[in-house]
Amino acid sequence: MSIDLTVMYAAHDAFRRDLERLGKAAADGTAFSAPVRAGWENFRKQLHIHHTAEDSDLWPRVQRKVEGRPEDLALLAEMEAEHGRLDPQLAAVDTALTDRLDELPELVRALTITLDDHLAHEERSALPLVQEVLTPADWGAFTGRIRETQGLRGAALFVPWIVDGAPPADRAAFFGTMPPPVRVLNRLFWEAGYRRRGLWQT
Repeated sequence: MSIDLTVMYAAHDAFRRDLERLGKAAADGTAFSAPVRAGWENFRKQLHIHHTAEDSDLWPRVQRKVEGRPEDLALLAEMEAEHGRLDPQLAAVDTALTDRLDELPELVRALTITLDDHLAHEERSALPLVQEVLTPADWGAFTGRIRETQGLRGAALFVPWIVDGAPPADRAAFFGTMPPPVRVLNRLFWEAGYRRRGLWQT
């Protein structure tokens, strides 16, 4: 039985979307506004939760399945190393936003390249390995770790954030993986609450 990676790919798309928004804001001079700062803070929070769960729960699960397979073990080490390379770039962009530095557009471009390369590497190599060696129960334990970290309040932000600006087909695919109560809560409450936050609106 294969693992449904729909939510993982949707999260990756959301990370790319937010950095594209930040890049545009840095280019047109609106990056220091409150809505853009709020969008950036949420992006950092979501990325931190995502990568922390991968490092603490997903990659160790895969590692236990591929002992004795040097190439796969090297790939997992690369995943963790790429997470580490992102950290100083995230901090540099955060400082540039706080201090209104002229270098912000250049720093955002560098971060975008690093994150794009990492996500592409993960999608090209690591996620197929996940599909090969993990069971749906393994995957459920990993995604359960993220849900536990987010909590209900976090889910109220995470769910509408994921589909913000997504094409209808992608939005439908994402909600197709969600239990009915989540779809109802999002439709009745979460989506409106997310819009009121005005993330990235300038």
